[in-house]
Amino acid sequence: MNLLIIADVNVTHFRLIDLTRLADQAKPFYEWVEKQFQIALSSDQALEVILLTAQPDEIKQSIRSCYLVKGKLDIPFLFDGIGRTYPHSKACYYFFSWLIRDAPQQRLAPLIQRIVKSSSQSRLDSEIEVLTALIVEYRDYVKTFSWEVIREIIIDRLEGSRRSIKGHEKETVVRTALIIAIQEYFHKTKSYGIYAGVEIPDTQVMIGNESYDISVNLLDTDGNTVKRILIPIKTRETEGGGHSHLFTRDILSAINAVKESDYVVVVIVAKNWAQRETESLNIITDHLALFDMSPGEFTLYESEAQIRLNTFIANVFDGIVIPKGKS
Repeated sequence: MNLLIIADVNVTHFRLIDLTRLADQAKPFYEWVEKQFQIALSSDQALEVILLTAQPDEIKQSIRSCYLVKGKLDIPFLFDGIGRTYPHSKACYYFFSWLIRDAPQQRLAPLIQRIVKSSSQSRLDSEIEVLTALIVEYRDYVKTFSWEVIREIIIDRLEGSRRSIKGHEKETVVRTALIIAIQEYFHKTKSYGIYAGVEIPDTQVMIGNESYDISVNLLDTDGNTVKRILIPIKTRETEGGGHSHLFTRDILSAINAVKESDYVVVVIVAKNWAQRETESLNIITDHLALFDMSPGEFTLYESEAQIRLNTFIANVFDGIVIPKGKS
C-alpha cells in the first residue's frame, strides 16, 4: 500500500482502508436479511423498499424471522471493529439498530430492559417491538436504507467499536483478512462449501502449552466441530539467522500440538526473515503468510497475501486441500 506523503509529512490513513474492507464484508449479512424479508412477505422487493413501505406488522414479522431462523448454520457474520463475530441474535439486534438508532448497546439496550421489567414481554419481543417502532416512526426522515448508506453507517460503528477495544492491533489485521476470505466465499456460493457452518471464537485457543491467536471451527450439520483452522500470529523485531530458527522451532511445536485433522495457518511479521526458514515453514504449514516488516508497520494485510488467503479458504471449504498434519 502506497504512503500518502505531502511536504514530507505522512498523512496516510491506513485505518480507514482497513475499516472499509471490514465493512464491505457485512454486505452478505445485509443480503441475507433482505432474503429473509422477501421470504417472510412473499415479496421480490429490495430490502430498502420493504423497510420504507411495509406495514408495521409486516416489518415486525420479518425482523422476527431473522432472529428465529432455525436449523441453519450457513448464515453470514456480523462483527465488531476488531473482527470478532457476534452471536446471531446480537448480530440481528445490532444490524436493525444501526439502521435507525445510534449507540444500541450503551443507550438503547437499557431502555429495552426497562420495557421488559415494566411489561410482561420477553426480551426478544421487546427488542423486535422497539426496532419495528423506530423504523416505522423515523423512516421518512432517514429516506433510504440502501446498502451504500448502510455501509457508511457500519464503517462509523466499526470505528467506534475499534476505538473502545485496545491491545488487539495485530489480531485485528489478521481477523479482518480472515473474515474477508470467508465472507467472499459465502458471497459467491451462499454457503460454506462442504461444511454446514463456521464459528470464529472471540478468544485465543490453548492446546497443551501452545496458544493460537485466532481459530475457525468448521461445523457439520449437527453443529459439531469436525475440523479447525488454527492461526498463531508471530510478530517480532528480528534480523533473521538464529532468531528465525528459534521462531521456526516455536511454530513447529505449535503444529505438533494440534490434531492431524486441523489446519495450521501461520502469520509472521518480522524483518529480514531467513529464506531457508521460509522454505521450511512452507513445507510444514498448511498456509504461510510472511510479512517482511516490523510489527509497528503491520497495519494492513497486503493485497497479494489477501488473495492467497482467499484461495486457501476457498480450497478448504471446497474440500480441495486437507491438513498436512504433524511434522
